[in-house]
Amino acid sequence: MFVKNSLAGRIFPTGVSLLGWHGKVAFRQRIGAALATAAAGASTPTLTTMATTPATLFISNKFREAREGATFEVLNPATETVLSVCANGGEEDVDEAVKAARACFEGPSWGMSSTGVQRGGCLRALASAIEDDKEAFALAETQDTGKPIEDSEGEIDEAIDYLRYYAGLAEGLDEESPEQLKTPDYNQNFRTRVVREPIGVVGAITPWNYPLCTAVNKVAAALAAGCTVVLKPSELAPSTCLRMAGLAEAAGFPPGALNVVTGEGFPTGDALSRHPGLDKVSFTGSVPTGQRVMAAAAKAGPTDVHLELGGKSAMIVFDDVEEVEAAVDWACVGIFSNSGQVCSATSRLLVQSKIYDQVVSSVVDRASRISVGDPMRRGRDAPGPCMGPLVSGPQKERVLGFVTRAVEGGATVISGDGADRNAAVQKPAVGYYVSPTILSEVSDENEAWDAEIFGPVLCVRRFEEESEAIESANRSEFGLAASVMSSDQERCKRVSRALRAGVVWENCSQCAPVEAPWGGFKKSGVGGRELGRWGLDEFLGVKAITSCKQTFSYNSYGGASPST
Repeated sequence: MFVKNSLAGRIFPTGVSLLGWHGKVAFRQRIGAALATAAAGASTPTLTTMATTPATLFISNKFREAREGATFEVLNPATETVLSVCANGGEEDVDEAVKAARACFEGPSWGMSSTGVQRGGCLRALASAIEDDKEAFALAETQDTGKPIEDSEGEIDEAIDYLRYYAGLAEGLDEESPEQLKTPDYNQNFRTRVVREPIGVVGAITPWNYPLCTAVNKVAAALAAGCTVVLKPSELAPSTCLRMAGLAEAAGFPPGALNVVTGEGFPTGDALSRHPGLDKVSFTGSVPTGQRVMAAAAKAGPTDVHLELGGKSAMIVFDDVEEVEAAVDWACVGIFSNSGQVCSATSRLLVQSKIYDQVVSSVVDRASRISVGDPMRRGRDAPGPCMGPLVSGPQKERVLGFVTRAVEGGATVISGDGADRNAAVQKPAVGYYVSPTILSEVSDENEAWDAEIFGPVLCVRRFEEESEAIESANRSEFGLAASVMSSDQERCKRVSRALRAGVVWENCSQCAPVEAPWGGFKKSGVGGRELGRWGLDEFLGVKAITSCKQTFSYNSYGGASPST
């Protein structure tokens, strides 16, 4: 979902660091050595124990195996070898987790019985415990997903920031006064106040591209509000979510506040999305899966649903851009970060004709210098910017299939696998690697221009006029993000408002401050926003309380005359 701190500046030679965009909470509470020691010993499955003991269901602060004993394997995408074996949670397991979450929410230690200060303290303690174990978290993230280790370290930092940010919002809820509504002058006998309360038990289903961050931005906001959570991480990358769960008890969370049920889409994800005991389902993933989640939740409850879905974002580069190479760098950040496995990836590049050849040539040059290979390498050890494998074999085949069909539809590969000239980046023979690929001559009718490929594949096209660029960018079923590159600030403002996207960047790309709302229009999202105070609002219900003077009634059914 998000491009992390370490990517720009280090990866692309003229990059601008994204670090400043991720708001750091000033108060960084650190728990003592005793908590760190306790957290480290909280029966958290390690990469070694997970390979032989699939006790990866975390329910009521305890790890256990699936009731039916079902398991699935997690593969390392860089080596294609088995990394771990996890419990494949079934319907009974999901039911137990939801019931544990319900008991906690309605019990004396959480939900309406807890204070924001209490919940914020737990979130801060969890953040500090993750920080103390950051190296292990980053390693687990890289082994699960294949992303470069330095990028994983940046993602762990960001997850820590999310936890501390929502800790602050949780604490602020204690200071929130009921909103007093003004009543009509003709009747002063009534007074109405509005309060906000946690909505209840939340089912969170998260993807594999940013496993910990995407989970934390749901979990932290829900827990801050006072909700309880049943988290189902992606079966491709569950390790960091499990490590986080293992720290929950030492951080102060009562049994049932945070539960993690590992498993595949069927049976685990299906069982969770249609469980009648949930008050909300929050899902991040593809449009087809999101549609199935929404249908299941509607049939079960109906249950409130929030969907963060796909994107096919456009970057528009105008010929008045002040620094062409900076624009090129942001274009590379927008598509090659995380091997292009980013829902907001600016995978469509629209360049004004006057500078089209210059921009495309420079992007091709940058792509050719990317070092595709071992994700454990650090920048100083690689000949160029690092890019790891895709997350799985099926994902690799899916991406290469899009490229093949794009060429069949008239597109030209000007860099990457299948290029006419020797432009493909060298990559290891083992692992799910795909070279950075650039396609030109991509028509509106070509599948590659419309579909979310979710890989390092950039489609480039020229345009003449501003209106043409806006029309082309908006001609998509998605509406998650977009980028505008121009030295004319009035043009940036004008085009930003004209673009049908929930997130727009001006002279940058993939910047996601925790304080800002995240979500899209059209098929990119349903039901609200994540991050910032908007993310907290998703887990707070609104209650109107109207009171009347005890001496007043309408006297509609006889009795004394109406009093005033």
